[in-house]
Amino acid sequence: MSIQIWTWILVGITFALYIGIAIWTRAGSTKEFYVAGGGVSPLANGLATAADWMSAASFISMAGLISFSGYDGSVYLMGWTGGYVLLALLLAPYLRKFGKFTVPDFIGDRYYSNVARSVAIFCALLVSFTYVAGQMRGVGLVFSRFLEVDINTGVIFGMIIVLFYAVLGGMKGITYTQVAQYCVLIFAFMVPAIFISIQMTGNPIPQLGFGGADENGVYLLDKLDGLHKELGFAAYTSGSKTTLDVFLITAALMAGTAGLPHVIVRFFTVKKVSDARKSAGWALLFIAILYTTAPAISLFSRTNLIETVSNKEYAGLPEWFSNWEKTGLIVFDDKNMDGKVQYLADAGKNELIVDKDIMVLANPEIAGLPNWVIALVAAGALAAALSTAAGLLLVISASVSHDLIKKMINPNISEKGELIAARLSAVVAVCVAGYFGINPPDFVAATVALAFGLAAASFFPAIVLGIFSKRMNKEGAILGMAVGILLMLFYMMKFKFDWFGGGTKEDWWFGVSPEGFGTVAMIANFIISILVSRFTPPPPKEVQEIVENIRIPSGANDAQSH
Repeated sequence: MSIQIWTWILVGITFALYIGIAIWTRAGSTKEFYVAGGGVSPLANGLATAADWMSAASFISMAGLISFSGYDGSVYLMGWTGGYVLLALLLAPYLRKFGKFTVPDFIGDRYYSNVARSVAIFCALLVSFTYVAGQMRGVGLVFSRFLEVDINTGVIFGMIIVLFYAVLGGMKGITYTQVAQYCVLIFAFMVPAIFISIQMTGNPIPQLGFGGADENGVYLLDKLDGLHKELGFAAYTSGSKTTLDVFLITAALMAGTAGLPHVIVRFFTVKKVSDARKSAGWALLFIAILYTTAPAISLFSRTNLIETVSNKEYAGLPEWFSNWEKTGLIVFDDKNMDGKVQYLADAGKNELIVDKDIMVLANPEIAGLPNWVIALVAAGALAAALSTAAGLLLVISASVSHDLIKKMINPNISEKGELIAARLSAVVAVCVAGYFGINPPDFVAATVALAFGLAAASFFPAIVLGIFSKRMNKEGAILGMAVGILLMLFYMMKFKFDWFGGGTKEDWWFGVSPEGFGTVAMIANFIISILVSRFTPPPPKEVQEIVENIRIPSGANDAQSH
Protein backbone atom coordinates (compact mmCIF):
# COMPACT_ATOMS: atom_id res chain seq x y z
CA MET A 1 0.00 0.00 0.00
CA SER A 2 1.12 3.58 -0.66
CA ILE A 3 2.24 5.97 2.08
CA GLN A 4 -0.91 8.05 1.59
CA ILE A 5 -3.27 5.07 2.08
CA TRP A 6 -1.34 3.90 5.16
CA THR A 7 -1.47 7.45 6.53
CA TRP A 8 -5.23 7.74 6.02
CA ILE A 9 -5.73 4.38 7.76
CA LEU A 10 -3.50 5.10 10.78
CA VAL A 11 -4.58 8.73 11.18
CA GLY A 12 -8.24 7.66 10.77
CA ILE A 13 -7.91 4.97 13.47
CA THR A 14 -6.16 7.30 15.95
CA PHE A 15 -8.61 10.17 15.33
CA ALA A 16 -11.56 7.80 15.81
CA LEU A 17 -9.96 6.70 19.10
CA TYR A 18 -9.55 10.30 20.32
CA ILE A 19 -13.13 11.24 19.39
CA GLY A 20 -14.49 8.04 20.99
CA ILE A 21 -12.65 8.84 24.25
CA ALA A 22 -13.95 12.43 24.18
CA ILE A 23 -17.56 11.22 23.85
CA TRP A 24 -17.07 8.60 26.59
CA THR A 25 -15.52 11.10 29.03
CA ARG A 26 -17.50 14.24 28.18
CA ALA A 27 -17.57 16.84 30.97
CA GLY A 28 -20.85 17.40 32.81
CA SER A 29 -19.66 20.03 35.31
CA THR A 30 -17.18 22.91 35.50
CA LYS A 31 -14.93 20.84 37.80
CA GLU A 32 -14.80 18.06 35.19
CA PHE A 33 -14.24 20.64 32.44
CA TYR A 34 -11.39 22.44 34.26
CA VAL A 35 -9.65 19.70 36.29
CA ALA A 36 -11.23 16.36 35.21
CA GLY A 37 -13.14 16.16 38.51
CA GLY A 38 -9.83 15.96 40.44
CA GLY A 39 -9.84 12.15 40.32
CA VAL A 40 -7.09 11.20 37.84
CA SER A 41 -4.50 8.60 38.96
CA PRO A 42 -0.79 9.63 39.11
CA LEU A 43 0.13 7.17 36.31
CA ALA A 44 -2.62 8.40 33.96
CA ASN A 45 -1.80 12.01 34.83
CA GLY A 46 1.90 11.35 34.18
CA LEU A 47 1.07 9.97 30.73
CA ALA A 48 -1.30 12.86 29.99
CA THR A 49 1.22 15.45 31.25
CA ALA A 50 3.96 13.95 29.07
CA ALA A 51 1.68 14.14 26.01
CA ASP A 52 0.52 17.64 26.96
CA TRP A 53 4.09 18.86 27.25
CA MET A 54 5.72 16.92 24.37
CA SER A 55 4.32 19.06 21.64
CA ALA A 56 5.04 19.31 17.94
CA ALA A 57 8.24 21.10 19.00
CA SER A 58 9.48 18.00 20.87
CA PHE A 59 8.31 15.46 18.30
CA ILE A 60 8.85 17.25 14.99
CA SER A 61 11.21 20.13 15.58
CA MET A 62 13.66 19.36 18.38
CA ALA A 63 15.52 16.50 16.67
CA GLY A 64 15.54 18.54 13.45
CA LEU A 65 17.01 21.48 15.31
CA ILE A 66 19.71 19.28 16.88
CA SER A 67 20.46 17.67 13.49
CA PHE A 68 21.34 21.12 12.08
CA SER A 69 22.77 22.77 15.22
CA GLY A 70 24.62 19.75 16.62
CA TYR A 71 26.02 20.46 20.07
CA ASP A 72 24.21 23.82 20.27
CA GLY A 73 20.85 22.06 20.09
CA SER A 74 21.53 20.27 23.38
CA VAL A 75 20.23 23.32 25.28
CA TYR A 76 16.69 22.20 24.39
CA LEU A 77 17.28 18.76 25.88
CA MET A 78 18.75 20.18 29.09
CA GLY A 79 16.27 23.01 29.49
CA TRP A 80 13.04 21.17 28.80
CA THR A 81 13.85 18.10 30.93
CA GLY A 82 15.50 20.15 33.70
CA GLY A 83 12.34 22.23 33.89
CA TYR A 84 10.41 19.18 34.91
CA VAL A 85 12.66 18.61 37.91
CA LEU A 86 12.03 22.23 38.94
CA LEU A 87 8.31 21.72 38.51
CA ALA A 88 8.19 18.53 40.58
CA LEU A 89 10.29 19.93 43.45
CA LEU A 90 9.32 23.61 43.61
CA LEU A 91 5.78 24.00 42.37
CA ALA A 92 3.54 20.99 41.71
CA PRO A 93 2.71 19.82 45.27
CA TYR A 94 2.30 23.35 46.67
CA LEU A 95 0.05 24.53 43.86
CA ARG A 96 -2.03 21.37 44.24
CA LYS A 97 -2.42 22.05 47.96
CA PHE A 98 -3.48 25.63 47.24
CA GLY A 99 -6.30 24.01 45.26
CA LYS A 100 -6.98 26.52 42.48
CA PHE A 101 -7.98 25.54 38.95
CA THR A 102 -5.71 27.90 37.02
CA VAL A 103 -2.52 29.94 37.37
CA PRO A 104 -4.39 33.30 37.19
CA ASP A 105 -6.70 31.92 39.92
CA PHE A 106 -3.68 31.17 42.14
CA ILE A 107 -2.12 34.58 41.46
CA GLY A 108 -5.44 36.45 41.94
CA ASP A 109 -6.09 34.81 45.33
CA ARG A 110 -2.50 34.69 46.57
CA TYR A 111 -1.99 38.36 45.75
CA TYR A 112 -5.54 39.33 46.85
CA SER A 113 -5.99 41.50 43.78
CA ASN A 114 -8.03 41.53 40.58
CA VAL A 115 -5.31 43.63 38.97
CA ALA A 116 -2.84 40.79 39.61
CA ARG A 117 -5.42 38.36 38.23
CA SER A 118 -5.84 40.52 35.10
CA VAL A 119 -2.08 40.67 34.47
CA ALA A 120 -1.89 36.88 34.94
CA ILE A 121 -4.80 36.34 32.51
CA PHE A 122 -3.02 38.50 29.91
CA CYS A 123 0.24 36.55 30.40
CA ALA A 124 -1.56 33.16 30.25
CA LEU A 125 -3.29 34.09 26.99
CA LEU A 126 -0.07 35.46 25.47
CA VAL A 127 2.00 32.39 26.42
CA SER A 128 -0.73 29.98 25.28
CA PHE A 129 -1.32 31.65 21.91
CA THR A 130 2.44 31.86 21.21
CA TYR A 131 2.76 28.17 22.06
CA VAL A 132 -0.32 27.01 20.14
CA ALA A 133 0.92 28.77 16.98
CA GLY A 134 3.78 26.25 16.86
CA GLN A 135 1.39 23.32 17.28
CA MET A 136 -0.88 24.39 14.44
CA ARG A 137 2.11 24.83 12.11
CA GLY A 138 3.11 21.26 13.01
CA VAL A 139 -0.38 20.00 12.15
CA GLY A 140 -0.33 21.80 8.79
CA LEU A 141 3.16 20.44 8.06
CA VAL A 142 2.08 16.81 8.56
CA PHE A 143 -1.15 17.12 6.58
CA SER A 144 0.52 18.91 3.67
CA ARG A 145 3.05 16.14 3.12
CA PHE A 146 1.35 12.90 4.07
CA LEU A 147 -2.27 13.54 3.15
CA GLU A 148 -1.23 15.71 0.19
CA VAL A 149 -3.59 18.55 1.01
CA ASP A 150 -2.89 22.26 1.18
CA ILE A 151 -1.27 23.34 4.50
CA ASN A 152 -4.20 25.68 5.20
CA THR A 153 -6.69 22.82 4.68
CA GLY A 154 -4.60 20.65 7.00
CA VAL A 155 -4.68 23.28 9.75
CA ILE A 156 -8.47 23.65 9.44
CA PHE A 157 -8.92 19.86 9.63
CA GLY A 158 -6.76 19.74 12.77
CA MET A 159 -8.76 22.63 14.29
CA ILE A 160 -12.02 20.71 13.86
CA ILE A 161 -10.63 17.59 15.59
CA VAL A 162 -9.18 19.54 18.53
CA LEU A 163 -12.33 21.59 18.84
CA PHE A 164 -14.45 18.47 19.05
CA TYR A 165 -12.72 16.77 21.98
CA ALA A 166 -11.54 19.93 23.80
CA VAL A 167 -14.95 21.60 23.77
CA LEU A 168 -16.95 18.43 24.45
CA GLY A 169 -14.74 16.72 27.02
CA GLY A 170 -12.91 19.63 28.66
CA MET A 171 -10.01 18.54 30.90
CA LYS A 172 -11.68 15.18 31.55
CA GLY A 173 -11.87 14.37 27.83
CA ILE A 174 -8.44 15.85 27.14
CA THR A 175 -6.76 13.86 29.95
CA TYR A 176 -7.81 10.44 28.70
CA THR A 177 -7.33 11.46 25.06
CA GLN A 178 -3.77 12.50 25.96
CA VAL A 179 -3.06 9.11 27.55
CA ALA A 180 -3.90 7.54 24.17
CA GLN A 181 -1.92 10.24 22.32
CA TYR A 182 1.19 9.58 24.42
CA CYS A 183 1.06 5.88 23.51
CA VAL A 184 0.67 6.76 19.81
CA LEU A 185 3.41 9.41 19.73
CA ILE A 186 6.04 7.43 21.67
CA PHE A 187 5.44 4.29 19.57
CA ALA A 188 5.67 6.39 16.40
CA PHE A 189 8.91 8.05 17.58
CA MET A 190 10.65 4.87 18.74
CA VAL A 191 9.82 2.41 15.91
CA PRO A 192 11.77 4.23 13.14
CA ALA A 193 14.58 5.05 15.59
CA ILE A 194 14.98 1.33 16.40
CA PHE A 195 14.82 0.37 12.69
CA ILE A 196 17.48 2.91 11.68
CA SER A 197 19.72 2.16 14.66
CA ILE A 198 19.79 -1.51 13.59
CA GLN A 199 20.33 -0.46 9.96
CA MET A 200 23.27 1.87 10.73
CA THR A 201 24.96 0.27 13.77
CA GLY A 202 23.41 -3.17 14.29
CA ASN A 203 22.25 -2.06 17.75
CA PRO A 204 18.47 -2.06 18.40
CA ILE A 205 18.72 0.55 21.19
CA PRO A 206 18.93 4.02 19.58
CA GLN A 207 20.56 5.59 22.65
CA LEU A 208 23.43 3.10 22.30
CA GLY A 209 23.41 3.35 18.50
CA PHE A 210 24.05 7.09 18.93
CA GLY A 211 27.49 6.27 20.35
CA GLY A 212 27.99 3.24 18.09
CA ALA A 213 30.00 2.52 14.97
CA ASP A 214 29.00 1.63 11.39
CA GLU A 215 29.91 -1.58 9.53
CA ASN A 216 33.43 -0.17 8.88
CA GLY A 217 34.04 0.41 12.57
CA VAL A 218 33.84 4.22 12.25
CA TYR A 219 31.92 5.91 15.09
CA LEU A 220 28.84 7.69 13.70
CA LEU A 221 29.68 10.97 15.46
CA ASP A 222 33.21 10.93 13.97
CA LYS A 223 31.74 10.08 10.57
CA LEU A 224 29.30 13.01 10.70
CA ASP A 225 32.03 15.39 11.89
CA GLY A 226 34.03 14.34 8.82
CA LEU A 227 31.07 14.84 6.46
CA HIS A 228 30.45 18.30 7.98
CA LYS A 229 34.07 19.36 7.52
CA GLU A 230 34.07 18.19 3.88
CA LEU A 231 31.04 20.42 3.18
CA GLY A 232 32.44 23.42 5.09
CA PHE A 233 30.08 23.15 8.10
CA ALA A 234 31.36 23.39 11.66
CA ALA A 235 32.00 20.00 13.30
CA TYR A 236 28.70 18.48 14.47
CA THR A 237 30.08 17.98 17.99
CA SER A 238 31.32 21.59 18.33
CA GLY A 239 29.26 24.55 19.54
CA SER A 240 29.02 28.13 18.27
CA LYS A 241 26.89 29.67 21.05
CA THR A 242 28.59 31.52 23.88
CA THR A 243 28.61 29.85 27.30
CA LEU A 244 26.49 32.70 28.67
CA ASP A 245 23.84 32.26 25.96
CA VAL A 246 23.72 28.48 26.46
CA PHE A 247 23.25 29.00 30.20
CA LEU A 248 20.53 31.64 29.73
CA ILE A 249 18.57 29.64 27.12
CA THR A 250 18.72 26.54 29.35
CA ALA A 251 17.56 28.56 32.38
CA ALA A 252 14.74 30.20 30.37
CA LEU A 253 13.51 26.81 29.13
CA MET A 254 13.70 25.34 32.65
CA ALA A 255 11.88 28.21 34.35
CA GLY A 256 9.48 28.44 31.42
CA THR A 257 8.58 24.75 31.78
CA ALA A 258 7.89 25.28 35.46
CA GLY A 259 5.73 28.31 34.68
CA LEU A 260 3.68 26.97 31.77
CA PRO A 261 -0.01 27.31 32.65
CA HIS A 262 -1.20 24.30 30.62
CA VAL A 263 1.32 22.04 32.39
CA ILE A 264 0.69 23.43 35.89
CA VAL A 265 -3.08 22.91 35.59
CA ARG A 266 -2.48 19.17 35.13
CA PHE A 267 -1.49 18.88 38.81
CA PHE A 268 -4.96 19.97 39.88
CA THR A 269 -6.46 16.87 38.24
CA VAL A 270 -5.11 14.36 40.81
CA LYS A 271 -6.81 13.31 44.06
CA LYS A 272 -4.25 14.50 46.60
CA VAL A 273 -1.02 16.47 47.04
CA SER A 274 1.32 13.46 47.11
CA ASP A 275 -0.16 12.34 43.77
CA ALA A 276 0.95 15.65 42.22
CA ARG A 277 4.61 14.84 42.95
CA LYS A 278 4.20 11.22 41.83
CA SER A 279 2.63 12.25 38.53
CA ALA A 280 5.51 14.72 37.92
CA GLY A 281 7.91 11.80 38.42
CA TRP A 282 5.98 9.57 36.01
CA ALA A 283 5.84 12.39 33.45
CA LEU A 284 9.63 12.87 33.66
CA LEU A 285 10.18 9.15 33.00
CA PHE A 286 7.83 9.14 29.99
CA ILE A 287 9.37 12.34 28.62
CA ALA A 288 12.91 10.93 29.04
CA ILE A 289 12.12 8.06 26.64
CA LEU A 290 11.62 10.53 23.78
CA TYR A 291 14.27 13.00 24.88
CA THR A 292 17.08 10.47 25.14
CA THR A 293 16.16 9.15 21.68
CA ALA A 294 16.03 12.57 19.94
CA PRO A 295 19.86 13.03 19.69
CA ALA A 296 20.13 9.60 18.03
CA ILE A 297 17.43 10.47 15.46
CA SER A 298 19.22 13.79 14.82
CA LEU A 299 22.49 11.98 14.12
CA PHE A 300 20.89 9.27 11.94
CA SER A 301 18.80 11.68 9.84
CA ARG A 302 21.60 14.20 9.32
CA THR A 303 24.06 11.49 8.22
CA ASN A 304 21.53 9.89 5.88
CA LEU A 305 20.51 13.26 4.39
CA ILE A 306 24.09 14.25 3.54
CA GLU A 307 25.00 10.82 2.13
CA THR A 308 21.78 10.68 0.06
CA VAL A 309 21.85 14.13 -1.58
CA SER A 310 25.32 15.70 -1.39
CA ASN A 311 27.03 15.77 -4.81
CA LYS A 312 24.43 13.38 -6.26
CA GLU A 313 22.72 13.71 -9.64
CA TYR A 314 19.41 15.53 -9.15
CA ALA A 315 17.70 13.26 -11.71
CA GLY A 316 18.80 10.20 -9.74
CA LEU A 317 17.64 11.31 -6.30
CA PRO A 318 15.24 8.95 -4.48
CA GLU A 319 11.45 9.40 -4.41
CA TRP A 320 11.43 10.89 -0.90
CA PHE A 321 13.19 14.02 -2.22
CA SER A 322 10.54 14.81 -4.85
CA ASN A 323 7.77 14.03 -2.29
CA TRP A 324 9.10 16.68 0.10
CA GLU A 325 10.01 19.06 -2.73
CA LYS A 326 6.27 19.35 -3.52
CA THR A 327 5.67 20.83 -0.04
CA GLY A 328 8.28 23.58 -0.60
CA LEU A 329 10.11 22.51 2.58
CA ILE A 330 13.16 21.30 0.66
CA VAL A 331 14.34 23.33 -2.34
CA PHE A 332 17.05 22.60 -4.94
CA ASP A 333 18.44 25.55 -6.92
CA ASP A 334 21.01 24.39 -9.50
CA LYS A 335 23.25 27.47 -9.43
CA ASN A 336 26.10 26.05 -11.56
CA MET A 337 23.74 24.11 -13.89
CA ASP A 338 25.69 20.83 -13.56
CA GLY A 339 22.68 18.73 -12.55
CA LYS A 340 24.30 17.81 -9.22
CA VAL A 341 23.14 18.81 -5.74
CA GLN A 342 25.82 20.91 -4.03
CA TYR A 343 25.00 20.97 -0.31
CA LEU A 344 27.57 23.34 1.21
CA ALA A 345 28.02 25.69 4.16
CA ASP A 346 28.94 28.52 1.75
CA ALA A 347 25.61 30.28 1.13
CA GLY A 348 26.81 31.58 -2.25
CA LYS A 349 27.48 28.06 -3.55
CA ASN A 350 24.90 26.06 -1.58
CA GLU A 351 22.09 24.72 -3.80
CA LEU A 352 19.95 22.99 -1.19
CA ILE A 353 17.62 24.63 1.35
CA VAL A 354 16.17 22.25 3.95
CA ASP A 355 13.49 23.21 6.49
CA LYS A 356 14.61 21.95 9.92
CA ASP A 357 11.08 20.79 10.72
CA ILE A 358 11.09 18.02 8.09
CA MET A 359 13.98 15.98 9.50
CA VAL A 360 11.99 13.71 11.85
CA LEU A 361 9.09 13.34 9.42
CA ALA A 362 11.33 12.62 6.42
CA ASN A 363 13.78 10.45 8.39
CA PRO A 364 12.04 7.06 7.74
CA GLU A 365 11.68 7.89 4.02
CA ILE A 366 15.36 8.88 3.71
CA ALA A 367 16.33 5.59 5.39
CA GLY A 368 14.05 3.61 3.05
CA LEU A 369 11.84 2.17 5.80
CA PRO A 370 8.47 0.49 5.03
CA ASN A 371 5.50 2.72 4.14
CA TRP A 372 3.59 1.82 7.32
CA VAL A 373 6.47 3.16 9.46
CA ILE A 374 6.44 6.46 7.51
CA ALA A 375 2.65 6.73 8.04
CA LEU A 376 3.06 5.88 11.73
CA VAL A 377 5.39 8.87 12.19
CA ALA A 378 2.72 11.13 10.64
CA ALA A 379 0.12 9.82 13.12
CA GLY A 380 2.56 10.35 16.00
CA ALA A 381 3.36 13.91 14.94
CA LEU A 382 -0.35 14.73 14.80
CA ALA A 383 -0.84 13.17 18.26
CA ALA A 384 1.98 15.35 19.66
CA ALA A 385 0.67 18.57 18.12
CA LEU A 386 -3.00 17.97 18.90
CA SER A 387 -2.46 16.86 22.51
CA THR A 388 -0.61 20.05 23.40
CA ALA A 389 -2.96 22.25 21.36
CA ALA A 390 -5.91 20.82 23.33
CA GLY A 391 -4.24 21.53 26.69
CA LEU A 392 -3.44 25.09 25.64
CA LEU A 393 -6.97 25.71 24.38
CA LEU A 394 -8.32 24.60 27.75
CA VAL A 395 -6.04 27.10 29.53
CA ILE A 396 -7.31 29.84 27.22
CA SER A 397 -10.98 28.94 27.75
CA ALA A 398 -10.50 28.62 31.56
CA SER A 399 -8.70 31.99 31.69
CA VAL A 400 -11.66 33.65 29.97
CA SER A 401 -14.62 31.81 31.55
CA HIS A 402 -13.33 31.12 35.08
CA ASP A 403 -10.78 33.86 35.77
CA LEU A 404 -12.26 36.72 33.77
CA ILE A 405 -16.03 36.13 33.70
CA LYS A 406 -16.64 34.15 36.92
CA LYS A 407 -14.07 35.87 39.16
CA MET A 408 -14.23 39.43 37.83
CA ILE A 409 -17.14 40.28 35.51
CA ASN A 410 -20.06 38.16 36.73
CA PRO A 411 -19.43 36.32 40.05
CA ASN A 412 -23.07 35.15 40.15
CA ILE A 413 -22.94 33.28 36.84
CA SER A 414 -24.48 29.79 37.06
CA GLU A 415 -22.37 26.65 36.60
CA LYS A 416 -24.20 25.95 33.32
CA GLY A 417 -23.54 29.53 32.13
CA GLU A 418 -19.84 29.23 33.03
CA LEU A 419 -19.58 25.92 31.14
CA ILE A 420 -21.18 27.51 28.05
CA ALA A 421 -18.75 30.47 28.33
CA ALA A 422 -15.79 28.05 28.61
CA ARG A 423 -16.87 26.17 25.48
CA LEU A 424 -17.52 29.34 23.48
CA SER A 425 -14.12 30.79 24.43
CA ALA A 426 -12.51 27.49 23.35
CA VAL A 427 -14.18 27.89 19.93
CA VAL A 428 -12.79 31.43 19.56
CA ALA A 429 -9.36 30.25 20.76
CA VAL A 430 -9.30 27.47 18.13
CA CYS A 431 -10.07 30.00 15.39
CA VAL A 432 -7.23 32.30 16.55
CA ALA A 433 -4.88 29.29 16.81
CA GLY A 434 -5.85 28.30 13.27
CA TYR A 435 -4.95 31.77 12.02
CA PHE A 436 -1.47 31.41 13.56
CA GLY A 437 -1.15 27.96 12.01
CA ILE A 438 -1.93 29.38 8.56
CA ASN A 439 0.35 32.42 9.14
CA PRO A 440 3.14 30.95 11.32
CA PRO A 441 5.64 33.38 12.88
CA ASP A 442 8.64 30.98 12.68
CA PHE A 443 9.53 27.30 12.58
CA VAL A 444 7.96 25.22 15.34
CA ALA A 445 10.74 24.99 17.94
CA ALA A 446 11.65 28.69 17.73
CA THR A 447 8.04 29.76 18.28
CA VAL A 448 7.67 27.39 21.23
CA ALA A 449 11.02 28.47 22.74
CA LEU A 450 9.70 32.05 22.82
CA ALA A 451 6.58 30.87 24.68
CA PHE A 452 8.87 29.37 27.34
CA GLY A 453 10.73 32.69 27.59
CA LEU A 454 7.42 34.52 28.09
CA ALA A 455 6.34 32.04 30.79
CA ALA A 456 9.71 32.36 32.59
CA ALA A 457 9.61 36.17 32.43
CA SER A 458 6.06 36.47 33.77
CA PHE A 459 4.79 33.53 35.85
CA PHE A 460 7.81 31.80 37.36
CA PRO A 461 8.86 34.55 39.85
CA ALA A 462 5.23 35.29 40.86
CA ILE A 463 4.54 31.60 41.56
CA VAL A 464 7.84 30.83 43.35
CA LEU A 465 7.71 33.96 45.53
CA GLY A 466 3.99 33.38 46.13
CA ILE A 467 4.80 29.95 47.59
CA PHE A 468 8.03 30.67 49.47
CA SER A 469 7.79 34.31 50.60
CA LYS A 470 5.15 35.42 53.11
CA ARG A 471 6.35 39.02 52.64
CA MET A 472 5.63 38.99 48.89
CA ASN A 473 2.69 41.32 48.21
CA LYS A 474 0.41 42.33 45.35
CA GLU A 475 2.34 45.50 44.43
CA GLY A 476 5.57 43.53 43.94
CA ALA A 477 3.90 40.73 41.96
CA ILE A 478 1.97 43.05 39.64
CA LEU A 479 4.92 45.30 38.84
CA GLY A 480 7.32 42.34 38.51
CA MET A 481 5.05 40.44 36.09
CA ALA A 482 4.32 43.57 34.04
CA VAL A 483 8.02 44.50 33.68
CA GLY A 484 9.08 40.90 32.96
CA ILE A 485 6.51 40.25 30.23
CA LEU A 486 6.92 43.68 28.59
CA LEU A 487 10.72 43.40 28.57
CA MET A 488 10.55 39.94 26.98
CA LEU A 489 7.93 41.10 24.46
CA PHE A 490 10.02 44.12 23.45
CA TYR A 491 13.18 42.01 22.94
CA MET A 492 11.23 39.31 21.06
CA MET A 493 9.53 41.82 18.76
CA LYS A 494 12.78 43.72 18.10
CA PHE A 495 15.05 40.78 17.30
CA LYS A 496 12.61 38.13 16.06
CA PHE A 497 10.04 40.18 14.18
CA ASP A 498 12.13 43.29 13.29
CA TRP A 499 9.86 45.74 15.10
CA PHE A 500 11.20 48.90 16.83
CA GLY A 501 13.88 49.35 14.18
CA GLY A 502 14.82 45.67 14.03
CA GLY A 503 18.27 44.39 14.82
CA THR A 504 20.81 41.74 13.85
CA LYS A 505 22.60 39.10 15.89
CA GLU A 506 25.43 41.59 16.45
CA ASP A 507 22.96 43.96 18.15
CA TRP A 508 21.79 41.46 20.80
CA TRP A 509 22.15 42.88 24.31
CA PHE A 510 25.22 41.27 25.98
CA GLY A 511 25.16 38.69 23.12
CA VAL A 512 21.96 37.11 24.50
CA SER A 513 19.61 35.50 21.95
CA PRO A 514 15.81 36.13 22.09
CA GLU A 515 15.38 32.50 23.28
CA GLY A 516 17.73 33.17 26.21
CA PHE A 517 16.44 36.64 27.06
CA GLY A 518 13.57 35.12 29.05
CA THR A 519 16.11 34.52 31.84
CA VAL A 520 17.19 38.20 31.86
CA ALA A 521 13.53 39.33 31.96
CA MET A 522 12.86 36.77 34.72
CA ILE A 523 15.74 38.10 36.84
CA ALA A 524 14.39 41.65 36.35
CA ASN A 525 10.96 40.36 37.49
CA PHE A 526 12.49 38.79 40.64
CA ILE A 527 14.47 41.93 41.54
CA ILE A 528 11.54 44.33 41.02
CA SER A 529 9.08 42.03 42.85
CA ILE A 530 11.33 41.70 45.91
CA LEU A 531 12.34 45.39 46.06
CA VAL A 532 8.78 46.72 45.63
CA SER A 533 7.38 44.29 48.21
CA ARG A 534 9.97 45.49 50.75
CA PHE A 535 8.90 49.14 50.40
CA THR A 536 5.13 48.54 50.39
CA PRO A 537 2.75 47.16 53.04
CA PRO A 538 2.95 43.40 53.79
CA PRO A 539 0.12 41.08 52.68
CA PRO A 540 -2.91 40.64 55.01
CA LYS A 541 -2.46 38.19 57.90
CA GLU A 542 -4.86 35.62 56.37
CA VAL A 543 -2.80 35.53 53.13
CA GLN A 544 0.40 34.99 55.13
CA GLU A 545 -1.31 32.11 56.94
CA ILE A 546 -2.30 30.53 53.58
CA VAL A 547 1.35 30.74 52.43
CA GLU A 548 2.46 29.13 55.71
CA ASN A 549 -0.14 26.41 55.33
CA ILE A 550 0.61 25.37 51.72
CA ARG A 551 4.23 24.61 52.68
CA ILE A 552 3.21 22.18 55.46
CA PRO A 553 2.83 18.58 54.18
CA SER A 554 -0.71 17.19 54.29
CA GLY A 555 -1.43 15.45 57.57
CA ALA A 556 1.45 17.16 59.45
CA ASN A 557 -0.90 19.24 61.58
CA ASP A 558 -2.91 16.16 62.51
CA ALA A 559 0.26 14.33 63.55
CA GLN A 560 1.36 17.26 65.75
CA SER A 561 -1.99 17.37 67.54
CA HIS A 562 -1.82 13.76 68.77
